[in-house]
Amino acid sequence: MALTYKSRRRWALLLLLIGLPLYIVASVTIMNWLGRPPIWVEFAVYVALGILWALPFKAIFKGVGQADPDAPQDPQ
Repeated sequence: MALTYKSRRRWALLLLLIGLPLYIVASVTIMNWLGRPPIWVEFAVYVALGILWALPFKAIFKGVGQADPDAPQDPQ
């Protein structure tokens, strides 16, 4: 079932306002469990986790910043 433009915008907002901060807290907690790795390992882990969180939600974020394709067009 495909999501409408309006529902994708709502899900994207929910993910950015609630899901992303929770993911950041989880990522920092995981890094604290590892102790103090070398700075390049820490950087690589943060970059990987930063990219990894968005991959499952790619379909939700796609086209959200564009105009609503389902909205009626104004004849000019």
